[in-house]
Amino acid sequence: MINERVKKLREQSLNAIPRISMERAQIVDEVYKKYEGKVSTPVLRALVLKELMTKKKLCINDGELIVGERGEEPAATPTYPELCCHTIEDMEIMNKRENISFKSTKEDIKMQKEVIIPYWEQRSIRNKILESMDEEWKECYAAGMFTEFMEQRGPGHTVCDDKIYKKGFLDFKKDIQGAIRNLDFFKDDEALAKKDQLEAMSIACDAIMILGARYSQYAKELAEKEEDLTKKGELLYIAEVCSHVPAKAPRNFREALQMYWFVHLCVISELNPWDAYCPGRLDQHLYPFYEKEVEAGTLTAEEAEELLQCFWVKFNNQPAPPKVGITLKESATYTDFSNINVGGLRLDGSDGVNEVSYIILDVIDEMRLLQPSSNVQISKKSPQKFVKRACEISRKGWGQPSMFNTDAVIQEMINAGKSLEDARCGGNSGCVETGAFGKEAYILTGYFNLPKVLEITLNNGVDPLTGKKIGIETGQVTNFETYEELFKAYKKQLNHFIDIKIKGNRIIEKIYATRMPVPFLSVVTNDCISKGKDYNAGGARYNISYVQGVGIGTITDAFTALKYQVFDKKNITMGEIMEALRSNFEGHEDILKLVKSRTPKYGNDDDYSDSIMQEIFQAFYEEVDGRKNGKGGEFKINMLPTTCHVYFGSVIGATPNGRKAHVPLSEGISPEKGADTNGPTAVVKSAAKMDHLKTGGTLLNQKFTPSVVEGEEGLNNMANLVRTYFKLDGHHIQFNVVSKELLIEAQKNPEEYKDLIVRVAGYSDYFNNLDRVLQNEIIDRTEQAFEGSNAC
Repeated sequence: MINERVKKLREQSLNAIPRISMERAQIVDEVYKKYEGKVSTPVLRALVLKELMTKKKLCINDGELIVGERGEEPAATPTYPELCCHTIEDMEIMNKRENISFKSTKEDIKMQKEVIIPYWEQRSIRNKILESMDEEWKECYAAGMFTEFMEQRGPGHTVCDDKIYKKGFLDFKKDIQGAIRNLDFFKDDEALAKKDQLEAMSIACDAIMILGARYSQYAKELAEKEEDLTKKGELLYIAEVCSHVPAKAPRNFREALQMYWFVHLCVISELNPWDAYCPGRLDQHLYPFYEKEVEAGTLTAEEAEELLQCFWVKFNNQPAPPKVGITLKESATYTDFSNINVGGLRLDGSDGVNEVSYIILDVIDEMRLLQPSSNVQISKKSPQKFVKRACEISRKGWGQPSMFNTDAVIQEMINAGKSLEDARCGGNSGCVETGAFGKEAYILTGYFNLPKVLEITLNNGVDPLTGKKIGIETGQVTNFETYEELFKAYKKQLNHFIDIKIKGNRIIEKIYATRMPVPFLSVVTNDCISKGKDYNAGGARYNISYVQGVGIGTITDAFTALKYQVFDKKNITMGEIMEALRSNFEGHEDILKLVKSRTPKYGNDDDYSDSIMQEIFQAFYEEVDGRKNGKGGEFKINMLPTTCHVYFGSVIGATPNGRKAHVPLSEGISPEKGADTNGPTAVVKSAAKMDHLKTGGTLLNQKFTPSVVEGEEGLNNMANLVRTYFKLDGHHIQFNVVSKELLIEAQKNPEEYKDLIVRVAGYSDYFNNLDRVLQNEIIDRTEQAFEGSNAC
């Protein structure tokens, strides 16, 4: 249950209006102007964090038990001029735009114009990236062939393991000092560079301890002024907690939560990582503290739940920092993708579900906040009670928690070269991405537009929307006599564009490694200290870079239509389908009906179309997987879109499956909207024919009307569907449980549905926060029903 304290904090969070905070930008500016060129780059970056933690305004909200905000108050959101120096026009657009806006004052804009822009416009990483790219890359980027995550945000997708619950930052400093003493300046040519990195890490440890000490003192000062004895006692306890963590290892449940939160704030204040730092396997990290305190009588389940509820509010107080342009289009949300894992396996391979797991599920259910995102890790050993409780929450219709196949996730990591022990201690973050928690930099590099490659292939290297030749000449498709010739041409184009994408990412990796180290994140990531290397330069134990494929449902059905109707059945010619595409099917209703209604579709357990999906997936996999990145790791693939399927669809004309020009692509690995007509079991059977174990994550959305999953029978059907999919090695599944009629009504009367939350892709968002195109895409998703259901 939510008590009055939590209700008040939750309302404060929900009512907070996202605004630009210039505090961080001003401090960054001052530090660079004072130290740039006088100290090494790693030390400079560490001094930025130390100065920020020394000078930033502190915030203790009334009644809260876990303290600390990234800005001066909830939803006050900093900018990162060293990454992306926003123009005055950017700030005005962010201030005025209807969705995902950030308010700014005249004083904010004046500071940006007079102080930040003159110094940072040419120095920002965004500027350096664009300066470093050739015209070929820029034309592909502008055409929507791919996106680039690091164009406005830093490398991210890293997750906490249990080290911060066992060691304080005084301990980390000792480790760093030991590593410095062990440097060999006689035999190691990199010893001086390592010393710089390690000294920066040591300063970063000082930064977080300064923050803790300041909060301890601030809480004491507030307590001295507080007349309410209960509030005075709470403030004094905050002071006591912050006097211990983060300098020393936490001793109890509350200190463990506060320790994590200080670490979280430092990671996301040091840089703007994509995505935000994550608590990882929170139930398993917290369970030893919980068990010990419950046995000692110093903590009850109710008190633990209240602390977790306060912890949830802290995440929701931190909107994802402002984005503009294509970066906004690929992730148009305030959600910063901090994803909490619940369940899974323990290090020894036994079931990881414990009492804290169920408390966290209750918190997810009760708090109903967009942040943090949450997921359940389901293995063959997970109790059915746990699975059904997760489904019970999910069927309430706001998209959390999502569900992951622990056994598949572990195998994916082993296939990627990680040890069994590290794999078992890992899981998922962001939307659906897999990584070894606390030991890996698994960097998402950007989305790749699979259907766009087909469009370029059909036009012999030319983008029909712009008339520019961005691909290679692979032949006039009207001259192809077999489907195999067409697919061979597609693979040649795919190779061409993946080459451009990977080349760009190698350059971007080097820019971040040399110009934008992250010494604090390096402290909390194995093996950066022992290597004397930064997280952004290959310091982590594992370093994988991912390219995310988008639109597999769309391109599968497009290729299926060509193979089935043109080459196999010969119902139409390639010339006729090309003419229909150029006219957006206007005047070609007969062809439109043929490809939409009389052609096999992915998502129906039909081997004809599903085998084509497998062929496309394998081609994408072979083009990316195993290519070397610049950090001692490799490139691999994921299959997810965030909101990029909307943007990618907007830059593509009509496709051979009957999809009209500029409408969204299929999202994740889900079928095209309306194409999956044989029920949810057929969908998961089709999706499971993809080899998920070759990826680092796939995303499958399913949509049900509430009546389909109501009652005990509906709950059992939902849980059994999850189990079935996971037995087939499916990676992830999530649910929208909402009727089409309700969504249409909410679109017409947004003021009456302010609290309506839907599952978008790898995250949930308020329906009103979505633009109309994305709203329509969700409305049009197929409403599934189990066989024998009375639902419409």
